[in-house]
Order: sequence, then C-alpha cells, then structure tokens
Amino acid sequence: MTKRVLLVEDDSSIAIVITAALEAEGYDVDRCDSVAGRDRFLSRADYHILLTDVMLTDGDGIETLNRVREAQPHLPIIILSAQNTLDTAVRASDTGAFEYFPKPFDLEELVRTVTQAIGSAEAASIDAPQDVPQGLPLVGRSAAMQAVYRMITRVLRNDLTVLILGESGTGKELVAEAIHQLGNRRAGPFIAVNTAAIPAELIESELFGHEKGAFTGAVARTMGKFEQASGGTLFLDEIGDMPMQAQTRLLRALQSGRIRRVGGREEITLDCRIVAATNRDLLPMIAAGTFREDLYYRLAVVPIELPPLRERADDIEALSRHFLANAVSEGLPRRQLTPAAASLLSRQPWRGNVRELRNFIYRLALLARDEMVDVAAVEPLLAQADGAQPMRMDDTPSRNPADLSDAVEHWLAVHEPMQGQVYDMALAAFERPLFLNVLGQTSGNQLRAAQILGINRNTLRKRLSDLGISAEDYTSKD
Repeated sequence: MTKRVLLVEDDSSIAIVITAALEAEGYDVDRCDSVAGRDRFLSRADYHILLTDVMLTDGDGIETLNRVREAQPHLPIIILSAQNTLDTAVRASDTGAFEYFPKPFDLEELVRTVTQAIGSAEAASIDAPQDVPQGLPLVGRSAAMQAVYRMITRVLRNDLTVLILGESGTGKELVAEAIHQLGNRRAGPFIAVNTAAIPAELIESELFGHEKGAFTGAVARTMGKFEQASGGTLFLDEIGDMPMQAQTRLLRALQSGRIRRVGGREEITLDCRIVAATNRDLLPMIAAGTFREDLYYRLAVVPIELPPLRERADDIEALSRHFLANAVSEGLPRRQLTPAAASLLSRQPWRGNVRELRNFIYRLALLARDEMVDVAAVEPLLAQADGAQPMRMDDTPSRNPADLSDAVEHWLAVHEPMQGQVYDMALAAFERPLFLNVLGQTSGNQLRAAQILGINRNTLRKRLSDLGISAEDYTSKD
C-alpha cells in the first residue's frame, strides 16, 4: 500500500523540493501551507506521517499540534523550522515529534527519516512538560549549535548519564543547566561541583559526605553532593582532573547506584542524574593511565560536544547583543552595536570562547562613550585584549583617564550604584595588559609575577585562565 504523507510548508520552493524527493521514493504526498489546510486534510483522509513547518501563514505549527495529537495520538510527526533556537528544538521534542529538522537540512536524511518514522512500530506521543522555564541560557542558530540542541532534546525524557565535552568558556555548565531545567528532574535541585577545585584528600568527603568523627574536624554528619542532589541533577565539572582514587570510588557509586559516607556503614541509594563535563581530551589520558577507561564509558553514555566559538562565528553577533541586553539588566549603560562593529567582533578568534566574549562585551558596555557603539570604540579594547599595546609599569592606561571618568560618571548618573560593579568592570578592563606586562618582565615566572603584583600564585593562575591568557601571549616571539 502506498504510504501517504501530509506536508505543511509555506515556502513553495522548499515544498516542491520535498514533494519531489518523497514522490521519487514512492510516497503519495498532499501539500498545504497553513494550519487550517492541515486540519482540513487530516479530517478527510488518513496519513502515515505529518511533516510540518513551524511558522505558517495563519499560525504556529507547533502550538496547534495538540489538536492533531488528540485526534491521532500515534501519527508520526516531523517538524521543520527556520527558527533555529533551543526553544524551538525543545518545543518540537515536547510534542513527541519523531524528529526535528532545522533549516537548511539534508534532503536525503529527511527522506530516510520519513521512512524510519513510518516503519516505526510505535511513535507514541510524549506529554508536554508544564512550566518549562523561559529565557533559556543558550544562544545561537549556527549549524554547530543546532546539533547541540538536538542532542539536548534527546536526553530530556530519560536519566542517561551525559558527558559534555568542550574547551574552557564554551558554556558546558549552561548545557548542564538546560538539561536539568527542561528535563524530568527540573523540580529537584541542580548541584554543581568543580572537581578540580577540591583538594584530593577532601574530594570523597565532598562527594559522598561524612559521619561525625570520621576525621579531624568532622564535628557533625555532613551530606555530600550526591545526597544534596537527590531528586535532581549532579553536575561534575572538570571531571578530567579528578584524582585516580576518587575516580575509583565514583565508578563504584555509578555502577552500584549506592554510596557510603566517609566513616559510615549505611549504604545510601542514589536518586540523581549525573552530568559530567571536561575540557580535557580523555582518550589520551586513558592511554596514559591517568583516567579510568571504565569510568569514561560509564560517564559518556551520551556525549555532547560543544563547539568553540571560532567554529560558530555566525553566532557571535547574536551573543554580543544578548550580553549587551544582560549588561543593562545588571546596571550598565544601554549600548547598541553598529553593523560594522558587530562584523568586526564576528571576525575575532575569541580564544577564551563565549566567556571571553561576554567579559569583553561587559567592558565595552562600561567604557564606550556613546549608546551606538561603532568600530572606533571597539578597536582599542580589542587591541588591549590582544596585548597589542601592553602597559609598562610606568605607563598610564592606554585609555584616557578622563574618558574612563566620564564613563563612570555617566553610569552613576543613570543607574543606582551597585556595590563593586564599577570596580569589577574597570578592573577587568586593565587586568590583562597589566598581567601581560609583568609576566613579560619576569620572563613568564608566575611566582615572581605574583610577588610583584602582591597576590597569591594560585589567584594569578586562576585569573590568567579566566582571561584566556596562555604562555604564548607573554613569551617573546622574536
């Protein structure tokens, strides 16, 4: 029997191409361009699958799918959309759609997916969650981010362990938060722990808790992160830096589904989803014997790889405008980018990824003199960030102090003062050239540089990491 397809698409050129491809495979295709047309076709005939765009001539193709689900709960649905955001991907997933295709898409893959959907024994609907949080934290419509969104939607209705991979500053914790906020465990707590920041001798107590008297200083029973995350999600960041002994205990906990507090005898059943993340390449570490292979496969049930910002340059302008809007909500002056300024930002390498871009945009919001920010305002800050104009110890800052004074005066005149805000933003604007200069003068000796700056060596290391400064930035290139 010929399989019948209903295609709802308001772009006639796309509709023609899809129809031709499906008919070439032997499908019988009916086509319309509106919600009303879709409902008429569905009321008159039975179809094996529905392909629908989101933005139609008379309404939202997703919002009106409830009527289709009520009438035909097992009809497979494929959603097509040019509104390529995480919100759209999640909404598509919430309808129980068999698949979501952001435009532009691979036509051959679409045809294969139609065949798979029709051949599926059951394409049952998934109840849409209630109270889905608004203002999702991920921004970007590039093809690379579409792949991330699609992976996120695949893990929302289960508790599979997820391993998020990506360079520092790409937004791994934001992905973990999105999985939690949009998933089955959103009513529970989201507990994040940076495993690299916990001393090796304390990491087991931090994760599993301890009993009173288990060690010196254990004056009371304390719940670990696993217990604190009960009913919700435990996010283990920088998992690649976890000591080997702690890896062994973590593996045992994941395998058994139970933990035991340090110094305790009672076994506690785990009730949390595990999401881990790392900026390290774990496979060479496995080969070197510094990361357990069995733990890797236990964590990487569903790997999600976040692209560096240089591989999603199309998203830089949207991210910049997003951060400018956030800066206003945090008390900074309202700024807008000219097209030329936005284009200039999109051509930068952003070695520190989204984190570096965010910090730069906040500095720009504070230090730019006009609401409309043009190339002339962006270039000096970019040069400063790149270390093109390093500041000598006897130099004044490259920005005119009077200009900075004007910016601060404007901010204070327009906004209620927020303690520490001006200081933090101004400090961020001048830290990088200062650190580069001092490290250059000390030939990269961080201990000596920390002594000159009057800060702890570990503090210096952390700030260098936050600012995306590597040894290549301050060592001689002669």
